[in-house]
Order: sequence, then C-alpha cells, then structure tokens
Amino acid sequence: MGAAVKVAVSRLGFGAAPIGNLYREISDEEAFGAVEAAWQTGVRYFDTAPHYGLGLSERRLGVALAGRPRDEYVISTKVGRLLEPFDGDGLDDEGFAVPRHFRRVRDYSADGVRRSIESSLERLGTDRVEIVYIHDPDDYWDVAFGEAYPALEELRSQGVVGAIGVGMNQWEMPERFVRETDIDVVMLAGRYTLLEQPSLASFLPACVERGVSVVACGVFNSGLLSKPVVAVDAKYNYDHAPLALVQRARSIAAVCEGHGVTLPEVAIQFALGHPAVVSVVIGSRTAEQMYANAEYFDKPIPDELWAELKSLGLLGVEVPTP
Repeated sequence: MGAAVKVAVSRLGFGAAPIGNLYREISDEEAFGAVEAAWQTGVRYFDTAPHYGLGLSERRLGVALAGRPRDEYVISTKVGRLLEPFDGDGLDDEGFAVPRHFRRVRDYSADGVRRSIESSLERLGTDRVEIVYIHDPDDYWDVAFGEAYPALEELRSQGVVGAIGVGMNQWEMPERFVRETDIDVVMLAGRYTLLEQPSLASFLPACVERGVSVVACGVFNSGLLSKPVVAVDAKYNYDHAPLALVQRARSIAAVCEGHGVTLPEVAIQFALGHPAVVSVVIGSRTAEQMYANAEYFDKPIPDELWAELKSLGLLGVEVPTP
C-alpha cells in the first residue's frame, strides 16, 4: 500500500468509468467480473463518480463490492454533478451508453456537495466513502473554492470522509487548491504521463512541499500509449492524436521493445517514479482487461530503458523514474 495522507490506497487502482458503460454497453456480469478480477490481482482502491453512466458505475461498483470486508478497501467518488430525474429519449450525450433517465446539473454549492455524497452513498450501498474529489471544477473556481471545499473540509473534520481533494484533466487549478487549501489528494488525469509531463515543473513539487498525494489516471493519454504498436488513428485526450505525438509515442515504443518490454507496461508504471504519486488508477471494462493491466503493472522495467529514453530526448533528464 502506498501511504496517502489520511487514507492508504493500493498502488494500482480500479477506475470504474468503463463499468458505467463508457462508450459502449456492457453487461452486469462483465462489470462484476472486472471488479472481481481487480480484487483477485490485489487492487483495493476503487474510483467512481455520479457522472459515470449517470450513476450506473456507482450502483454496479456497490453491488460488486457488497459482502467484502468494508475495512479492506477504499472507495473514492466525486461531487460537482448532481443527478436529477429526467424524462429524455435516447442515450446519454456525454459518452456513456445509458438511457437518459437522469441529467447532470453542475452544482458545487455546499448543499449540492452534501446532497451529492448522500446520493452516492445510497447508490453504492455503503455508509461511507474514504475519498471525495471535487470533479472538474474548471469553470467554477469561485464556488468550488468558496463552498465545495469548505463543505468537504467540514465532512472530513466530522469523520464522514477520510480524505478530500480535486480531480481534473489539468494541473493549473489543482495547484491553486494545493497552495490555497488543506486538501489531501489530487486525482490528475493525463498531464503526467510517459508522453508528456507539463505538471512536473511546479505542480508536483508543490504537492511534495504541502504533503498532498497524487493519484495518476489517464496514464495512457486516452489510448495513445495503451497498445504495444501505436496506430496512426490512436486517440489522445479523447480525440485523434496529432501526428507528431503518434511519432513520439512510436519512438518510445521502439525503445521499450529494444528492452524486452512494451509501451503500455512502461506507461502504466511511469508516474509512480515521482515521490508525490501514490497510486495509478486504470479503467477496466472486463476481467480480461483488468488482468492485462495488472500484468502490465507488475512487469519488471530495466533501469537501462529509462536511461536510453533520456539520452534520446524522449524523457527529460530531470524526470524521476521508478
């Protein structure tokens, strides 16, 4: 277990967005199988959010974990998107293959935070979550800082949640939270990967200085680093990858191959080389995918590989490595 500030999390975590039917529908059995595989491979940290499948991810995760000793695992969920009943036709328009029985309402108010956590606990079928993140407050700094954070701070002081933080696809606003509040943890999606490390200069040092833990996710840059052979139509940041990044990823993959390992094996372990990073969370849709991710995570990476990446300019000389 890596040591977070107030909550211990496993170094490999399970991202539950895919079991909320991210991009395509999967069965309950597939979803439960993915969680079971995570448990079998030693994962004890499970991350979800109301946003994922309009609550489906939380409900499935709750069912899949029911009956397991509650003190043996950690759940994180998120606040900022309240789910309101909605009589809509067709499927969700934010990437999840679920019926539009709910709609997301952005709400970072203190009342919204409390209501969101209450609803999450109900969907998860549990009396507590260990970590709560403020989810994607990119355009809502004032209310997230002025209301959501103080509400979470109060819940933490009451022992309702163990640790609080922010989860985002950027590093700049999380750095403000690190410097201006007393958060425990940041979930950083992308922005610190084998491909690019824009958060290395100031954000990660601020986390070390303030004793804030970092949970790295999006470590495959939404697809570009997820396969041993980089496809020309690979995704980057949920869109088509620019050719320059495809070529860079292919150069890194060639170095990996030369050392007898693959691009995803190296990408999944890279972030843990930084002292602020305590866990890497990877989304898994099926048991097979989870077992593959666990194998990537356990593959020994030769030190010479990191040295060669640096000598070729594919990794900065200042970048810490596992």
